[in-house]
Amino acid sequence: MAAAAAAATILELDPSHERAGRVIEDIVRLEKRIFPKHESLARSFHDELKRRNTGLIYSTTGAGDNEEVTGYAMYACATSLCASITKLAVKESCRRQGLGEALLQAAVERCRRKRVQRVSLHVDPARTAAVALYRKAGFQVDATVEGYYSPQRNAYRMYMDL
Repeated sequence: MAAAAAAATILELDPSHERAGRVIEDIVRLEKRIFPKHESLARSFHDELKRRNTGLIYSTTGAGDNEEVTGYAMYACATSLCASITKLAVKESCRRQGLGEALLQAAVERCRRKRVQRVSLHVDPARTAAVALYRKAGFQVDATVEGYYSPQRNAYRMYMDL
């Protein structure tokens, strides 16, 4: 595993923890920087986290006041059969160092512990690094969803059986 992933701490958000508010603020800032406004959950992040069976895995570097959120993965276990990875993002300066892979593995492992049978996600086919990451992790393309992101922008629906 690369240096960033090895130096990072992977945690699951505990909304009752004293630092949860700061972590969510950091994630919302990352969300705004990484995703186009119409794809961003920044305005509804708190509502997303309140949904039943939704979890958030995040990575940090540093400690105390110097702690920095470097990436996150959100997942939702809709039923006992199927879960979705709804977001996966890594700070630009921390990409291509194994952090996305570590976050994805942690989210999939949480789903596995809940005895979910299949994990799915959607990804823009133009995001080749993301598609390669998901394939490397064991996801396969199930279908192309026309107009998923916008009228001219499709998505691959990918899945992994656990």
